[in-house]
Amino acid sequence: MPLPKAELHLHIEGTLEPELAFALAKRNDVELPYADTERLRAAYAFEDLQSFLNLYYELMAVLRTEQDFEDLAIAYLERAAAQGVRHAEIFFDPQAHIARGVDMGTVVEGLWRALGSSEENHGVSTHLIMCFLRDDTAESALRTLEAAKPYLDRIIGVGLDSAEVGHPPSKFREVYETAAALGLRRVAHAAEEGPPEYITEALDVLGAERIDHGVRCMEDPALVERLARERVPLTVCPLSNVRLRAVRRLEEHPLAAMLEAGLVCTVNSDDPAYFGGYVGDNFHAVRAALPQLGEEHMRQLARNSFTAAFLEGDEARRERYLSEVEAYRFTGR
Repeated sequence: MPLPKAELHLHIEGTLEPELAFALAKRNDVELPYADTERLRAAYAFEDLQSFLNLYYELMAVLRTEQDFEDLAIAYLERAAAQGVRHAEIFFDPQAHIARGVDMGTVVEGLWRALGSSEENHGVSTHLIMCFLRDDTAESALRTLEAAKPYLDRIIGVGLDSAEVGHPPSKFREVYETAAALGLRRVAHAAEEGPPEYITEALDVLGAERIDHGVRCMEDPALVERLARERVPLTVCPLSNVRLRAVRRLEEHPLAAMLEAGLVCTVNSDDPAYFGGYVGDNFHAVRAALPQLGEEHMRQLARNSFTAAFLEGDEARRERYLSEVEAYRFTGR
């Protein structure tokens, strides 16, 4: 039985496994530039974030219909449940779909066909977070938020993702202010490849309640002290950091040092189909690579995931999940 946990940093498009990509390509008469799944997997050798994004957006071409998005979400939920996920807050990238002629309704309705019954069918409660592409314009983000208004009963918050360097959080001040006025929760990717200053901007300019990634915060001791003091959650993605060269080797990952500094870290999978593992795989990998992390650290990471989740208004659920963490018994390293 896996350790109960929440996943707070998961791009649903990043769960598109090669086998499903080829199945959807056949269904939708889309020709992929790879002969088979083996050659596609061979393309998952990334030099940096941008090299990953190029393939990520290319494979989205197979996602066309509500059924495609439903199938994608169901496949994720099955894997997540098997790895102990009890609650998932799932990102999606509507601009990437709208740009190729797939409208907001198709994406949201398709995902919701799976997420609306996720607890009943998979034992996983879910929230949906709409991300803005930071390498697109602020005006496009505002248009996207406007297009999402009919679906805000199914979208709990907004996020900021895609190519980070050269696209500071402050670029999106207006759309985040509008989202806040609509009652949406706010998160933002910061300091994965970009500088630690992007975290400060995300907090102070965007009003971000969680920071996605945030690993470069360790370069700024004053920022680390602030994050610890204010209990700002960081949704860390270890296997992703290694695959995208933000960290050279998992044995050099700063997660242990971040926990030692009192940071509210969580462990997540980011884009697991591309980065070598789902959230449970990330837990196992960091425990194997970082011997200073023991059972209590794993339990703390799981606790953090539930305390950082957007479960306000459902504290009984949060307490139930936390009780499952406390009751969990490890069965070896």
